Amino acid sequence: MAARKKSPAGTTTDAVPVVATPSEIWKSEPDDHDYPAAQSYLSLLTTAANAKHIAQQLKKSPIELHPAKDVLRAAELPLLPESDPSVARDLAKVKAGDRLSPVLVVRGDAVTGIRAVIADGYHRVCASYNLSENEQIPCRLIDYPGTSGKK
Repeated sequence: MAARKKSPAGTTTDAVPVVATPSEIWKSEPDDHDYPAAQSYLSLLTTAANAKHIAQQLKKSPIELHPAKDVLRAAELPLLPESDPSVARDLAKVKAGDRLSPVLVVRGDAVTGIRAVIADGYHRVCASYNLSENEQIPCRLIDYPGTSGKK
């Protein structure tokens, strides 16, 4: 049975069960090569100048934790199976005690229908989900350019 906790309003709610996964599976900072990889991917979605700017902004953004299932849903991407070669490689890293790099995400905009973009780390998100859909993934997260401050 899931643990119960008090909500901010003082009512009791059921806590979301989280399967215990060692916190050691995540590095505290993304790898240096993740930013050029993100820039390369983003250059397929926007201009080269915008992709470079977004990658630079990702370097400066704080780490936030989000459940694997939410990251995939926000990005509207399918879960890749454990048999996917890159997912299998990341799962093998975890099993060997190596840490995974946090993922780089550009927040979507529900008002305009823009999905979140996993700029780097899709396979790591899927590996994490295969460990537990509620696994908290460290993400460097920025707002989609031109949407910050919209209400």
